[in-house]
Amino acid sequence: MGKSRTKRFKRPQFSPTGNCQAEAAGAANGTEVEEDDGPAAELLEKLQHPSAEVRECACAGLARLVQQRPALPILARRDAVRQLGPLLLDPSLAVRETAAGALRNLSACGGFEVCDDMVTKDIMTPLVALLKECGAGLESNEMSPQEKKDQNRNSLENIANEAVNVLWNICECSSRAVSIFNKEGCLEIVLKYLSRFPTNVDLAISVAYCLQTVTEDNPELLKSLNSTALHGLECAMLCPVSSMEYILLKTLVAGTVWNLKDIIPSKSQAEIINAILKILSEVLEVDAMETVIQMKEAETQRMKMAAETEEVLEHASGINGADLVEDDEMEETPRKRKVRRKTFISDLLPPTDKELRETTALLAAQQTALEVIVNMCCSEDPSDNEWEELSSSDESDAFMETSFSEDGGQLLTPLCLSHEIHSALTNCLIPKKVFEKTAFPSSAAVDMCSQSPTWKPLIRKMNTVQCRALVCLQSLVSLLDVDHLGGAPALQTLAQHLSELLFSQPDFADHPDFLEAISSALRALLQTMASNNLPQCMTPEQLMTLCRAGIGSTNVGVRVNLVSISGIIGSVLAKEGGTLETLKTIGSFLLEVATKDPSLVVAGEALDALFDVFADGEEAEKASIQIKLLSTLREFQPIFKMKIRKEGRGKYSPDQLCVLDNVKMNLRRFIAYQETVEKRLTS
Repeated sequence: MGKSRTKRFKRPQFSPTGNCQAEAAGAANGTEVEEDDGPAAELLEKLQHPSAEVRECACAGLARLVQQRPALPILARRDAVRQLGPLLLDPSLAVRETAAGALRNLSACGGFEVCDDMVTKDIMTPLVALLKECGAGLESNEMSPQEKKDQNRNSLENIANEAVNVLWNICECSSRAVSIFNKEGCLEIVLKYLSRFPTNVDLAISVAYCLQTVTEDNPELLKSLNSTALHGLECAMLCPVSSMEYILLKTLVAGTVWNLKDIIPSKSQAEIINAILKILSEVLEVDAMETVIQMKEAETQRMKMAAETEEVLEHASGINGADLVEDDEMEETPRKRKVRRKTFISDLLPPTDKELRETTALLAAQQTALEVIVNMCCSEDPSDNEWEELSSSDESDAFMETSFSEDGGQLLTPLCLSHEIHSALTNCLIPKKVFEKTAFPSSAAVDMCSQSPTWKPLIRKMNTVQCRALVCLQSLVSLLDVDHLGGAPALQTLAQHLSELLFSQPDFADHPDFLEAISSALRALLQTMASNNLPQCMTPEQLMTLCRAGIGSTNVGVRVNLVSISGIIGSVLAKEGGTLETLKTIGSFLLEVATKDPSLVVAGEALDALFDVFADGEEAEKASIQIKLLSTLREFQPIFKMKIRKEGRGKYSPDQLCVLDNVKMNLRRFIAYQETVEKRLTS
């Protein structure tokens, strides 16, 4: 129950452009294979070519190649990072940009190990130098012809954007990279890039993503933040919204400011928290499904008009669609041959991806907003001392009294919210807006996206927003009291909604992300309803359908949620009459999980659930005898102890071990209790 840290998600990647597209595609398709290492060897060799154009195309080819997982070990073996690093400072701006793009893709596709290896191979030295050079170039006051000046400035911003993405990916994966970020004063550099948000929102967004990463759990960096830096963040957070991209920028900066809360004076805390949640509330208020439909229709209309315009131009020029416009300018390619650049008339028209970019930015903003809210809800962790006080070596009476508690033996203190956060969440109607985002994407939006290859990836993004909303809902239900959630009627409505979401999908077990998210939300809701004596929303039949479908999941979180849900419902039924058969079914299910699940965490949760279900009640006592609960637990007790001793230290965290030790002691006490029950009932 510690801080909810966002997972590492796949990052947007660099796409090579210009004359290098063909060679890059060839590399990606494995053409021009030489030696055992395919195109990798040839492309790496070309990085040293005297021609800047050849070096640029080689970098572009590598940018494509690294997106193929089999290529990663080959590039690592051939030391691609050390060869690409110096090209970040190549005399050619085009080479710098494509080299940074290749490293961006490598860091995005390679994951934690590759990023850590990049730091080991000192990629941070040329990367930081490049960021400083770009910053100095953008601040330069040297006068030059306006056209040349603008072109150079755009190139520098493009290079800076790629470099910031590399920095972001590496810092997200490597604590050593974050340490270098701190020591090299990278904060000041990237904040200058952020200030360019009025004219280059793409660069500002990349910086905001990077800042959100490096400011999390980084007290060393907080010391270097001054009023100027905070003012820069404030300007970006309050920037006027002229597009969905600016909505994303504001959301990311709001998340960064939340990470800096420890240095904000206490008298300003409430104001800052309200400002952050106001932004997040406004982001969630946008109807993403309607936006998807509107933007797709706008794109369709625009492309139709572009096609009509092209037809008119072709007719006026006396050419047909297959003809080409030839430029007078001659150009030399890396293959040393002269060609004329050939351009379709449609290539001269404005790009048609504006609507797609806008929609993608909105979905990213909503996903980010939900993740920030989860972290706000989980920001107040128990200290390490609390764990030490509750360590398994403490056999005192006080520990024994707290270890077998009504909440299933959980050692951690309940999550709590400060008054400022609690008030801001409710004042901004966050629970209501999060609830609305838990619905499935509309069929109309999904249908429109599925018909277009470029829009189809948005379906997964819409599903991701739904999953984040369910996780966020879990946090809110766990933290807010019933009245602030809308009272008992609202919880009943929410319960019905979650049940419909779950059981309207016959194949929900095939979607592990969704199943983990909704089972987490359902678990929190059922616990809240049980604590407030509200009728449960799941029938025993639905419960067993859910358990049978999901208990075989490879996701430990899913299995933990399912056994916890079984325990919550079973403990409620144990207090009612006529529930013997249902309790027997639940008990048998939990016993099987406890004794057979390969994860000690899941087994421990199943034992906790058994303690709750069979702790009291006539029906529960009868059921325990009929399923032979006592004899099974007696037989399993030494096995459970042995597993903790043999597997625990190597496979589980100190927090998990602490909970498992608590379960182990509760098991001993529960067996003693069941012995008295059996003796009384059989005598």
